[in-house]
Amino acid sequence: MDDLGLLIKNLRKAAGLSQSQLAQRHGMSRSTISGIENNTIPEVGIRKVAAILEGLGYELTAIPKRRRKTLDELKVGSVHD
Repeated sequence: MDDLGLLIKNLRKAAGLSQSQLAQRHGMSRSTISGIENNTIPEVGIRKVAAILEGLGYELTAIPKRRRKTLDELKVGSVHD
């Protein structure tokens, strides 16, 4: 999640928006946008993040993490699967 703030900052800048402009679009304060971008807000609501990303032309998605195989799985299959 640490990269989320940097991602939002880069997308905002690429869109040519100031923190104030982005905040105004989404009914937030500039300090909230700054806190998100600088990872200084302890918890950010998922709806806020989704709204910001959507406003910048992106969508929030979840993908499964690749998990490591267990020892039993490795014993049964090829190590290179």
